[in-house]
Amino acid sequence: MIAAYSASSQARVNAALETLFNAPSPELARLYEAMRYSVMNGGKRVRPLLAYAACEALGGDAEQANGAACAVELIHAYSLVHDDLPAMDDDDLRRGQPTTHKKFDEACAILAGDGLQSLAFSALLDPRLNGADAEIRLQMVSALALAAGPAGMVGGQAIDLGSVGLKLDQKALEYMHRHKTGALIEASVKLGALASGRAEKDQLKSLQTYAQAIGLAFQVQDDILDVESDTETLGKRQGADIARDKPTYPALLGLDAAKAYALELRDQALHALRPFDASAEPLRDLARYIVERRS
Repeated sequence: MIAAYSASSQARVNAALETLFNAPSPELARLYEAMRYSVMNGGKRVRPLLAYAACEALGGDAEQANGAACAVELIHAYSLVHDDLPAMDDDDLRRGQPTTHKKFDEACAILAGDGLQSLAFSALLDPRLNGADAEIRLQMVSALALAAGPAGMVGGQAIDLGSVGLKLDQKALEYMHRHKTGALIEASVKLGALASGRAEKDQLKSLQTYAQAIGLAFQVQDDILDVESDTETLGKRQGADIARDKPTYPALLGLDAAKAYALELRDQALHALRPFDASAEPLRDLARYIVERRS
């Protein structure tokens, strides 16, 4: 079930994303090439899938969430471009391909990331991708800005860089990851729900609880895969977090306990979806997938 849903959703968001990378002049061709490379060189599209699934869970049509799906994937891609830079994680491989600064150069990668961040907000406001009324679009822009900025993903990355070599307790580790990874996952679900035009306050609260649980589960599983998987399967350097002496859940809890915690978080997410009917089944499948994936 999740494989078919993923394939159709990936095709939908990829088609929408492709419309955004047409350079307006020849002078900008290389920049747009780097931007497109950073987004269209693979990826599971988990965040767009969550946006589509949340929209459908509330009775909306998936097409209504194209703007939300593009926006969260563009923010995610920009964050990866910048995270891979020598000044940050200094990675050479992403999704099995050379990172953007290796394929192009560092200056071009920085500008490509900047461009993708700005393009995300343009996508939310593009009437071809988002037909929601002005009030809802304003809510969506506000939610994405909060999740992507210093109170969300950027702040989490800052904490992460400052935590290298430190021994964080579980509360501090979770605080970091609820910002670095969880904030954008939470925004993906919220933006998809808002795009439906049918989101009620209690529904948004239940979806927030779901998203917070899977956001943390996603990071726990990432840490597990950094120990158990291999570079070819991951598409990025295996063991990188260990090599950098970053705090991780397996290091803190032990591998078996980290796996048990990922399953506990999955169950919390599923519990949060109890008020929803079968239309939320893709969200349930995604919660299971996040802790079962091998890359």
